[in-house]
Amino acid sequence: MLNDMEIRNLSPRDKPYRLFDGPRGVARGLYLEISPAGGKWWRFAYRFGGKPKLLSLGTYPDVGLKDARAKRDEARKQVAAGVDPSKARKAAKAARGGEGSFEAVAREWHTMQTSVWLPSHADKIIGRLERNVFRTLGTTPIGEITAAEILPVLRRIEARGNVELAHRVHQYIGAIFRYAIPTGRAQRDPAADLRGALKPVDEKHLAAITNPREVGALLRAIGGYQGSVLTQCALRLTALTFVRSGELRRAEWPELDLDSAEWRIPKERMKMKAPHIVPLSVQAVGILLELHPLTGTGRYVFPGLRTPTRPMSENTVNAGLRRLGYAKDEMTGHGFRSMASTLLNEQGWNRDAIERQLAHGERDAVRAAYNYAEHLPERRRMMQAWADYLDGLKNGAEVVALHGRA
Repeated sequence: MLNDMEIRNLSPRDKPYRLFDGPRGVARGLYLEISPAGGKWWRFAYRFGGKPKLLSLGTYPDVGLKDARAKRDEARKQVAAGVDPSKARKAAKAARGGEGSFEAVAREWHTMQTSVWLPSHADKIIGRLERNVFRTLGTTPIGEITAAEILPVLRRIEARGNVELAHRVHQYIGAIFRYAIPTGRAQRDPAADLRGALKPVDEKHLAAITNPREVGALLRAIGGYQGSVLTQCALRLTALTFVRSGELRRAEWPELDLDSAEWRIPKERMKMKAPHIVPLSVQAVGILLELHPLTGTGRYVFPGLRTPTRPMSENTVNAGLRRLGYAKDEMTGHGFRSMASTLLNEQGWNRDAIERQLAHGERDAVRAAYNYAEHLPERRRMMQAWADYLDGLKNGAEVVALHGRA
């Protein structure tokens, strides 16, 4: 039998270990689990419906030996009465909106993350959790959830044919557990035990044209676009700046300094919440000068066709490509980014300058905020050389691109 002095003197080991309150039969399912970090968790092991189950009874010394035994005895009475003590606890937690439930912790984690996420990204993640996770695990105390309970949630997403989403939800769940651990509501991340349990994601690269001859044909097709002038200008400017679709369609005139040939996008509109500078080539400035008489008195460079007080629809660029005859598996608006990345790297430009111009993720948000102007002189040269290169391809020339190496 355990005693308080023995429990107080227990030391952590490299791996979790457990001590039963006496021999297995005498302990009647009660044991203490000691984590490598030194935490001491009371557990009650029992069988219900022919299946082995575990119930957390709290941590020592908050729950002393005497109280742990009393909780064990109460749980045994529930089992004898045909009541699963784990489910009974979950129901009680749900009835009073338990602060330690998975959903409560997940929403707290989500609120913390919204300071670094774009609103659209934050909405997408909470929506995925609401549709796929909360209905099953939402009311369960987060510290009691096991890998075996998480896996069916992910399997159901897989069964719908969305393997990539299953992997993303797995990542979200792991992040929520990692948030719960230092806040004292979970001991470990059981989602980590599921690595390799899901089907691998098929690598699907967004459609992009990277063959120079085909790029030239695409640019000629855009030059002959017969639809809206705004859509044609959006296609031309996307090719020259290779910004994200949301960054382009939400562009505002006050952000543009045509005299300095520079577009400064505020951090609120950037995916990684860091400001971004886009050097404007002579060709890009020319397009913006074409647009100014049409939209320069309003807020947006590319206002909506029906509602000028709102930006252009997110589908406009892709719809323009479809109108030109390019299927979605041939070219997309996002594909201009892959096009630029591939060809600029092939031409020998500094990879760091290319990545900075693409505004790819910076692991350190503070560093990203301070380094948004990094490699700017080289990026200016690169963006003008890129525009000249595209002009050559459009004109059907065999272009040998000049790169930025001294």
